[in-house]
Amino acid sequence: MTQYDYIVIGAGSAGCVVANRITEDRETTVLLLEAGNPDTKPEIQIPLESPNLPRSELDWKYFSEPEPYLNNRKIFCPRGKVLGGSSSINSMIYIRGNHHDYDHWESLGNPGWSYQDILPYFKKSENQQRGADAYHGVDGELSVTDIQPPTVASQRFVEAAVAIGYNHNPDFNGIQQSGAGIYQLTVKDGKRHSAAAAFLMPILKRPNLTITTGALVTRLLFEGTRTIGVEYMHEGRLHQVRVNKEVILSAGAFDSPKLLMLSGIGDAEQLQAMGISVVVDLPGVGQNLQDHSLVPVAHQIITSPVAHEVIAGLDPAISSNGNAEAGLFLHTEGNLDATPDLQFFFGPILWISPGKTLSGLGFTVTVSLTHPQNIGSVSLPSPDPKDPPIIRINFLQSQSDVQKLVAGIKIMRKLFHTSAFDQFRGEEISPGTEVISDEALEAYIREFCVTGYHPVGTCKMGTDPMAVVDPELRVRGVTGLRVVDASIMPTLVGGNTNAPTIMIGEKGADLIKAAGGVSSQVASAMAN
Repeated sequence: MTQYDYIVIGAGSAGCVVANRITEDRETTVLLLEAGNPDTKPEIQIPLESPNLPRSELDWKYFSEPEPYLNNRKIFCPRGKVLGGSSSINSMIYIRGNHHDYDHWESLGNPGWSYQDILPYFKKSENQQRGADAYHGVDGELSVTDIQPPTVASQRFVEAAVAIGYNHNPDFNGIQQSGAGIYQLTVKDGKRHSAAAAFLMPILKRPNLTITTGALVTRLLFEGTRTIGVEYMHEGRLHQVRVNKEVILSAGAFDSPKLLMLSGIGDAEQLQAMGISVVVDLPGVGQNLQDHSLVPVAHQIITSPVAHEVIAGLDPAISSNGNAEAGLFLHTEGNLDATPDLQFFFGPILWISPGKTLSGLGFTVTVSLTHPQNIGSVSLPSPDPKDPPIIRINFLQSQSDVQKLVAGIKIMRKLFHTSAFDQFRGEEISPGTEVISDEALEAYIREFCVTGYHPVGTCKMGTDPMAVVDPELRVRGVTGLRVVDASIMPTLVGGNTNAPTIMIGEKGADLIKAAGGVSSQVASAMAN
């Protein structure tokens, strides 16, 4: 049987980083298995195409179960099925979350995960266009760049936010998160800079790295509770490969718990009911699913000579990324010292739900809860690895979440009726001017709320009985197995999750190296 020192399952935002960092030691062999295909589709690299990548062949095209608090609608849950994972199909927004998110993780029993502990890992990955400072690095592989130029409408959004009392924030990833500004993107030379482009493409010639695409891992292999390898399907045949040191599971918040359960790690009673032999009883596997929700507020624009400049800027054909450009973080009760509870995404496109755009020109803001209270789960439909997982998100099970979204819509209506938008503001088409009362807004929210594409938490890190991994990301009850991806987050961060997942890959790689006897400093020296 073929052997490698490490096997990394999933070439997404975290897996690409792990594969890069571990193979810095030329004596260490790594097999990286990805169920999707190479990232050769030209549209991946074109920022404008980002809205068209979900639902394509690059996407697992998952759906939730009928959501009980959303009129039993099934929610579309895209996940990247390609090298780079979801970083190859996302909107490229670079947001780290709030400082308090990580201090909270540490307070839950996860030493080493405070904001001060993880800030060096954010900086390590980053090649910040604006230069290095206390919060940013320039020596990393991942390009973080300004939108050049943002549309006039996006600049007006920031002006309007300031006009109604919010501060201008040029850097959501700096000293504070609250305020309005223009997002930065993971874009390099006008092209998407996915985790695969940043961390895999430069190291393809390393002889100690083997990348196999189209490889669906069917189960982990154990001797007792020791992880000894993996089994995967490739080109219609089953293969088994042995690991000398560790298997690193980086398949994401849906597929990492799925693979653990298929392999006998999870709630023992449920596994036995499916005929799966139990390796370790870990009832937290697949629980604690958390995700951001989005609700749109969309306007058409008027066409007039005065609006010509703005209309040209709103044309999606020349928009910088065909999606969100400007943002705002705020606390609904106006507490400037509190952690923001809403995030807004403003973009020069008419949008009301995934896959549904309207003809004509317009602009949309989506209102997102930074720390929603919904807790969902991921479970197995059957012991067949080819079956998609059962996903329950439970969006809006908390009435306080609904109330915050109602408040967010009202704030956006106030913002859009400032003088900054007078020259081009047309009819509000979503929710619509007839939707006024709190009850009507709640009905609208429950009908049009969708996912922010940020699922986390299903293999959560911690020390409590429902924790799946310890603070060093080792799966409890077995040896030689870690989870390194967004599923280890004990709680959802306030903001987009791609940058935090890359950070988890960086820190996870250092933990792996330390356990394997190769320090990160030694490995870096070997790489140079």
